[in-house]
Amino acid sequence: MMTIDVNVHLGRWPFRRLRGDDTAALAAALRKHEIEQAWTGSFEALLHRDVRGVNDRLAEECQRHKNLLIPFGTVNPLLPDWEEDVRRCRSVHGMPGLRLYPNYHGYRLDHPDFAALLRLAARHELIVQIALKMEDERTQHPLLRVAPVDPAPLPGLLQDIKNGKVVLLGGLSAAAGAEALRKFTSAGQVYFDIATLEGAAGIATVLQTLPIERLLFGTHYPFFYYEAALLKLREAALRPEQERAIRSQNARRLLPGGSTPQR
Repeated sequence: MMTIDVNVHLGRWPFRRLRGDDTAALAAALRKHEIEQAWTGSFEALLHRDVRGVNDRLAEECQRHKNLLIPFGTVNPLLPDWEEDVRRCRSVHGMPGLRLYPNYHGYRLDHPDFAALLRLAARHELIVQIALKMEDERTQHPLLRVAPVDPAPLPGLLQDIKNGKVVLLGGLSAAAGAEALRKFTSAGQVYFDIATLEGAAGIATVLQTLPIERLLFGTHYPFFYYEAALLKLREAALRPEQERAIRSQNARRLLPGGSTPQR
């Protein structure tokens, strides 16, 4: 069964080496697991201020593995001329979406420029992925403590943004309660990946509240072991049509034209 992984990163994690942080090795691992597409950000996006350079290098690396690695560039709305970064992601690199790191870039989701970014992304038909948490707070470097992003302002923003598409990476740990999940899904097109979903029968439990069409396959590879996400699907004992929806169909519907983006 072919799969779209919506949560992969290229490059070096700033604080330790990871197995798979070489692009060729990462691509080989994805192909081994029969990954059709991997929506790919860059670890450089966390701390580099040269956003344009980060996005250019990401696009170049993904081009070497065209149709497998699908680049999702970053934008920091606190930096000058961030609107041009949005334009370049779409018009120059043909990216289908953006991956944002509000906690590393120093803004909250109630910041007015974040709302402006959401509106501009919607006009460009870009998917907006928000990385709510990159690592467990207990493992963070003592000189770089980064709190998880609070997603609470998002439902109110999306009610005023037509056709906005948002994927909360790590969202099932940050917005885990049933009431919170209903608030997000009723506000607009908000989706969640399974990378940080924990506990026995985790997928089955969350599907009691979350519509299955809002759940995506994401691994947070190479930070997490790839097999962890696969085991979550296996132990869920889903029906074939449910597994297909999570593995690829839900993600495919988010893409412009419902398929691999053209370059």
